[in-house]
Amino acid sequence: MNTSPEKVHKQLQKDTRYLRMAAIWAENSYCKRRQVGALIVKNKRIISDGYNGTPSGFDNTCEDEQNVTLPWVLHAEANAITKVAASSNSSQGATIYITAAPCIECAKLIIQAGICRVVYCSSYHTEEGLSLLHQAKIVVDFIEIFPKH
Repeated sequence: MNTSPEKVHKQLQKDTRYLRMAAIWAENSYCKRRQVGALIVKNKRIISDGYNGTPSGFDNTCEDEQNVTLPWVLHAEANAITKVAASSNSSQGATIYITAAPCIECAKLIIQAGICRVVYCSSYHTEEGLSLLHQAKIVVDFIEIFPKH
């Protein structure tokens, strides 16, 4: 594909904006260790959003006394994907913007949801999810929106 430098620059600007929006959305999380946000975008429209936290109706406590994440905490991607699944929208062919690389469980959900591109801005403690996405031929892009000083 022969993409002009101007188109590449415009896409990078758009991707950066969506990642910054996902970072702001992450601020809704009650998790103390790490707040993660996700936006699903299709045809230049945000069709779903999510942040890491507990299921509906649960207390908004994400960590135990030892600061370990509770097993029922949902990741931002899982929240965004289940939210779009409950709507009249389809995530087939969409892009998901996430403030952290997906874990392997979320990568499986991304594949099953038909999402064709993942854009993220910070690493996760393992790269299993990214590896699985590459195996599934999903486009994965890292964009640094918070430069290291």
